[in-house]
Amino acid sequence: MTSDFYCDEVLSGKTPVKTVMETENILAYYHTRPFYPVHIVAIPKKHIPSLLSLEESENDLLLELMEVIKLVALKVTSENGACRVITNLGEYQESKHLHWHIVSGKPLK
Repeated sequence: MTSDFYCDEVLSGKTPVKTVMETENILAYYHTRPFYPVHIVAIPKKHIPSLLSLEESENDLLLELMEVIKLVALKVTSENGACRVITNLGEYQESKHLHWHIVSGKPLK
């Protein structure tokens, strides 16, 4: 796998995904290899390596991403009673593209 699965596979269309929500700038979809019974990933369509690399000029994009995450989290919580919203940084961030996980349930593995 390259360092950016989201640009290389998802946004390019090489790996098909089941969309949960989409805006002009944001895509939320069911994880292709879920670690939880409900596992949704939300990404900006623009390549941003990490939360730590966001530029001030990208604040509006971050707000739009947070709004999508909020709406997806509301839906997951209403359907499942609870959810987690997670992002990874540094060595924990396997794919170097800003992304958030909205998950519910006990880990599958």
